[in-house]
Formats: sequence, structure tokens, C-alpha cells
Amino acid sequence: MKIDHLTKNYNGKTVLEQFSLELPSTGTVCLFGPSGCGKTTLLNCIAGLEPFDSGEIEGAGTGKISYLFQENRLLPWISAKDNIAAVLRGKAGQNAEQAEKWLSLVGLAEAGNKRPAELSGGMRRRVALARALAYGGDLYLMDEPFQGLDAERRDEMIALLQKETAGALKIIVTHDFEEAEMLADVIYILEGPPVRIADIIVKNPV
Repeated sequence: MKIDHLTKNYNGKTVLEQFSLELPSTGTVCLFGPSGCGKTTLLNCIAGLEPFDSGEIEGAGTGKISYLFQENRLLPWISAKDNIAAVLRGKAGQNAEQAEKWLSLVGLAEAGNKRPAELSGGMRRRVALARALAYGGDLYLMDEPFQGLDAERRDEMIALLQKETAGALKIIVTHDFEEAEMLADVIYILEGPPVRIADIIVKNPV
């Protein structure tokens, strides 16, 4: 995927200015930088959710995209299990079984019938992660995917993510450098706004 001279102005503020980046077809890329530098706007542009003023994004629309937003965006009137089943396209019984499987994988097998308001913040985050993984994709866009999780639970979810998304490209936004180091093949250290690349750390060439 190639981002070519992307410019985006938002409410009179330049968030992206002639920003370019070339990404591999597989592996994990972390966008590390402070809150407010424009990382989320960049993800939204890649996902096609934000129009940009100029430039091009090549390759983002050729496969299935799974987006884990910074907010959990769970439907409050249905259960955790039904929130996951809602993104699946099989028969109702199959979807329920798949949802239960994913809840078990994120350590929430006993919470499937609870609504989001009955869950802690960390539990809601795991439901949102389970839903993104259950939906699947060729490209995963993940905005602060492990926020609200303690270190032990975070490490478990990182291992699950790496296992279940092998062969896909993951673009992960974080302002936690330890998290970036655990996850990434390549870390882009960003500053801004407007977003600019301050440094690149290549851990595992992909």
C-alpha cells in the first residue's frame, strides 16, 4: 500500500501535509506518536472514512478492512456475544458459536450475555478486539487496541493478535513505545500536526 503526498485540512488546521508512506502487504507497522499529532486522522483516511484534500492512497481498497476504533463502539442494547455475531455473515447459529469462540479467546467466556454497560472498560475493549478479529481482513487498522488493559492481559491480547492475523497487514496506532516494540516489524515515530516522520525503527524487515 502506498500513501502518496496526502494532504488533509480539518477545521482550518492542517493535519496531513504532503505526507507519503509505503507499506508492506503483510506484517505489523506501528505509528507511534503523541496524542493529537494526526495518527487517527491518517487511519481514517486509509479506511476511506475521511476525505482528504489531495494526494492518493493506493492499495487500501483492494481487500477487506477490519477497523478497531479508539472508541469501542459496542452496541449498548445487545450482549457482548451479539456485538460480535453482528459482524458475521453466516447463519445465526454459526455466528453465535463463532462469537462464543472469540469471547473465549479473549478470556470472556462467562460474559457473553452481558451488555456493554455491565462490563468493565478493559472487558469492553476485549469485546471490541474480539469483534475486529472475528470480522477478519487483509488489512487491520487498530487505534490504541490495548488501551485500558493491564500489562498481563495486554501481552495475552498481543499474542492472540499476532497468531490470528498472520498473513495480513496490521497498522497499529499507539503512544506506548513498549507496546510498539512488542508488536511491530517497523515503527514510524511521528510528530505533528501536521504529521511527519521523525524516525524509523526497523525491527523485522517485511
